[in-house]
Amino acid sequence: MGHKICLACSAGGHLTEMMQLSEFYSGYDHFFLTFERPDTMSLGQKEKVRFATLPARNPFTAAKSFAECIKILREEKPDIIISTGADVGLLACVAAKLLGIKVIFIESFCRPLKPGVSARIAYTFADLFIYQWEELSKYYPKGIFGGSIF
Repeated sequence: MGHKICLACSAGGHLTEMMQLSEFYSGYDHFFLTFERPDTMSLGQKEKVRFATLPARNPFTAAKSFAECIKILREEKPDIIISTGADVGLLACVAAKLLGIKVIFIESFCRPLKPGVSARIAYTFADLFIYQWEELSKYYPKGIFGGSIF
């Protein structure tokens, strides 16, 4: 099997994008790192899912979530983290980078013209940054155009 992968993302569309990559990660030991919501709770019936607090752009809950991400990553010991953003996904990437874990960040499909906040932050430290719209190349000169994951 080889490497262990952490799949970090928010619920909703970010999770939907991550699920589009299942053909890639299903062959590896992996787990999801997200927050609790009906769609992520149901995912736990067929996948390993670890939950952190939803940061919700609140400094106190963000600090709690970040500490939970550090704890989960130390327990799980992934070799790499892949994130489609945002909230918990971004905090997990920051935690991973501080722990020496390689970070792959994929800018959201819903950002065809301008970068999202999470992606702008992740771009500064991600080991591999992938965007899905060619129009974003001017914002991410060190990134890679990967095309749509849908």
